[in-house]
Amino acid sequence: MIGRIHSIESFSKVDGPGIRYVVFMQGCNLRCKFCHNPDTWEKFGGIEISEEELIERILKAKSYLKNGKGGVTFTGGEPLLQMDFLINVCKKIKESGIHIAIDTAGNFDTTDEKLNELIKYVDLFLFDIKHMDDKEHKDLVGVSNDKILKLATYISNVKRVKMWIRIVYIPGITDKNDSIKKYKEFIKTLENIEKVEVLPYHEMGKYKWKELGLDYKLKNIKIPSKDECKKIEEYIFDNNK
Repeated sequence: MIGRIHSIESFSKVDGPGIRYVVFMQGCNLRCKFCHNPDTWEKFGGIEISEEELIERILKAKSYLKNGKGGVTFTGGEPLLQMDFLINVCKKIKESGIHIAIDTAGNFDTTDEKLNELIKYVDLFLFDIKHMDDKEHKDLVGVSNDKILKLATYISNVKRVKMWIRIVYIPGITDKNDSIKKYKEFIKTLENIEKVEVLPYHEMGKYKWKELGLDYKLKNIKIPSKDECKKIEEYIFDNNK
């Protein structure tokens, strides 16, 4: 089977625990106004790769991934748009005992049979929640957050898979309408949350929008400090109590 990827990073320490082999999948079903990888949006973009080639590449990295207490992270774009491909790849590398993480925005149905098959092979979900207010979520990324919140609950509380919640802090936007408090209240309902990461908004991908002929709509946004993000993390995830 053939998949489409944007790129591969063979050594990362920021996409899950330990040293990670990161596969950036092509295609996305959201249109986040703050996206720093808009070049991953189009599903027919990127490059083609066979499942056999990708598995071979990952298995070659097995020794240093295991020594670094890490594994493989599939991100994007939105990796769950290539469910069949991921199932085949994850099933094979799981046989070799490699830790698998998937970074997703979660805009999928809990009843999706392929998703439920894939979940069997996943050790950790890095789950991105863009905004807790549904109206603001629609404005920021183009879709409702209804499916996303339901899937987060399903993966954590029904499927019992470990999860990190990821939030991009955009001052004046993702803290709007008591959203920070709502994040805290929602995360309290989840049972397998290991970590909350509040990531600072940045403009490092802004040039890509220009190169693609896209209008970058976020203007005059204050870039938050790491300390500000850390304080929000501690408030939201106060031992999940």
